[in-house]
Amino acid sequence: MTRARMPRSHEVAAARRDPRLLRALSDRDLDPTWRTRGLCQSVDPEVFFPAPSEPADAATALCRSCDVQGSCLAWALEVGDCHGVWGATTPRERRAMLVAWRAEVLPLLERVGTSAG
Repeated sequence: MTRARMPRSHEVAAARRDPRLLRALSDRDLDPTWRTRGLCQSVDPEVFFPAPSEPADAATALCRSCDVQGSCLAWALEVGDCHGVWGATTPRERRAMLVAWRAEVLPLLERVGTSAG
């Protein structure tokens, strides 16, 4: 098993413009029951966890048509899940998105935390 490499700066820059990440940022706190409405509920979970040598095309195609794609991706980025397909993204795509996510979300959380006290 190989260790995941850190994303390069151009990958992070591309992730910042990715519509899936932008949707995740806007959907991150909207619906805590998103899991019950995901299209993935009707599919074998193994589809979303292909072997490293297998393509994730079937899972990402299903995710692209799902109404809760943004919330799903937001959850994966919040918890740092690095395995499987979440919100129509592969682990490699999410590594770059995670850098952008932390740059966007952490400052918001810090502001909320300091204004609450």
